[in-house]
Amino acid sequence: MTKKIFISILLVSAVVLLACFAITVGVLYSYYTGISESQLKAQTSVISHAVENEGIGYFNDFKENGCRVTWINSDGTVIYDSEAQASSLESHADREEFIEALETGFGKSSRYSSTLTERMLYCAQKLADGTVIRTAYPQSTVFMLFLGMLPPLCIVFIISIALSGLLAYRLSRQIVQPLNAIDLDKPLENETYDELSPLLKRIELQHRQIDRQLNELSRKREEWNAVTESMNEGIVLLSADNTVLSINKSASLLLDTSSDCIGQDMLEICRRIDIQSLICQATEGKNAEITAELRGREYQINASPIVSDGSVKGTALLFFDVTDKLQAEQMRREFTANVSHELKTPLQVISGTSELMINGLVKNEDIPKFAERIHGESLRMITLVDDIIELSRLDEGAAEVPKEKVCLVTAAEAVAERLAVSAQHKDVSVSVAGDKAVINGIPALITELIFNLCDNAIKYTLPGGRADIVIKDENNEAVLTVSDTGVGIPEDAQSRVFERFFRVDKSRSKEIGGTGLGLSIVKHIAEIHNARIYLKSKPGKGTSITVVFPKD
Repeated sequence: MTKKIFISILLVSAVVLLACFAITVGVLYSYYTGISESQLKAQTSVISHAVENEGIGYFNDFKENGCRVTWINSDGTVIYDSEAQASSLESHADREEFIEALETGFGKSSRYSSTLTERMLYCAQKLADGTVIRTAYPQSTVFMLFLGMLPPLCIVFIISIALSGLLAYRLSRQIVQPLNAIDLDKPLENETYDELSPLLKRIELQHRQIDRQLNELSRKREEWNAVTESMNEGIVLLSADNTVLSINKSASLLLDTSSDCIGQDMLEICRRIDIQSLICQATEGKNAEITAELRGREYQINASPIVSDGSVKGTALLFFDVTDKLQAEQMRREFTANVSHELKTPLQVISGTSELMINGLVKNEDIPKFAERIHGESLRMITLVDDIIELSRLDEGAAEVPKEKVCLVTAAEAVAERLAVSAQHKDVSVSVAGDKAVINGIPALITELIFNLCDNAIKYTLPGGRADIVIKDENNEAVLTVSDTGVGIPEDAQSRVFERFFRVDKSRSKEIGGTGLGLSIVKHIAEIHNARIYLKSKPGKGTSITVVFPKD
């Protein structure tokens, strides 16, 4: 803007200066022409009086002084001419100044002289005898006058342009400086031209509107970030061209990227064909979902198109961790299958044995044996159902039962007393020793945990063996260890013994009446009490299971 103002002022100055020059030259030309006419008229009058008094003899000592004098007869014949031979000149009867002088006594004109080859100013005066004295003086043209004045005009023009340029520069800076100094952040606090007040008021209004909009956007963005960043589910928002617009922390971890990926193409972040196919379906306006493995876990990925004004403006990707859900479904299927299998065997035995007895195919002396078999299978079914009910009860919220102080030694002694008959029947000695460690727990569940561990130790220990329960009080923890001198557990099966219905030796377990749920119940009770379980075992040398309870 400064440049435009500078050039505009400079051009105006130049035009004004040139116009002044033109007017000055015109005025000077008119002024000099008037002076020349007055001088020539006076000189004509002087020469006319002299010729009337002295006649042609006056011209003998006449000095021209740049003025041409012609004496013309009344018929136009030249009597005398100071620049040429009178006889060689043509008749001047048709000259304008001559005709005017004959008519009015004085005449003047201005024209180009073919004799002198220059423009001349003529004055003519009629004498008493009817002849006419005419004087002529060279008349400068406007162009000639301009050429004569050109050097000083050029000097004046250069000086004037230089001064105009300096003034234009300063003036343009003075005009623009208040505009450049405007503080657009505080438009109403500026001191500037009154003409800018409407503009500044408009800017102030727009500032307020923009501030309100930015505050609203900032608030909504903070709310969005607060919600999405605290989500365990991953969420990614894509534009219509699959550019990442937003990504939360969970999605960043799943896709092994960071929030710096905003603005990048989704293909640069994740090149998995299944996810890209999912995005393509959403881009076409379809809802789609897949289940895929990410970072060792199963995720359900939903892709939903973001539709506005009837067209797809982007895509929303949601990542749901369904690992636990799938595992739970798998466990339920396995549990149902295992329960069905476990119940089928004793039912078949009971059904077959009872059918034999009904059909009279059993001898009278064998009836007690068959009845004992039916009774044993019934007890096995009852034990299995009881264990299943116990697991269901634990799953449904045993952790919500209020906890109280439990002495592990007292609970262990009570369990040992309950199992004394079973241990004596198998010729297995049971001992309880250690510190009187007290924990916060559910007494019934703690007793059941110890019972299951000790019952397993007795069942899987050969006659003459031992089952020992040892309790230790260590700072903030209570350590319960149940060890035996039994058959032991192979190393490849140790990681699975706490699974439901898992048996190391299925035939042996059935012989001793095991359901495969005892250690599952132990594990569940330990989790309810935030306890840790450790297992050590060697085949043929026995097993040791340690449960570490936090006191608080």
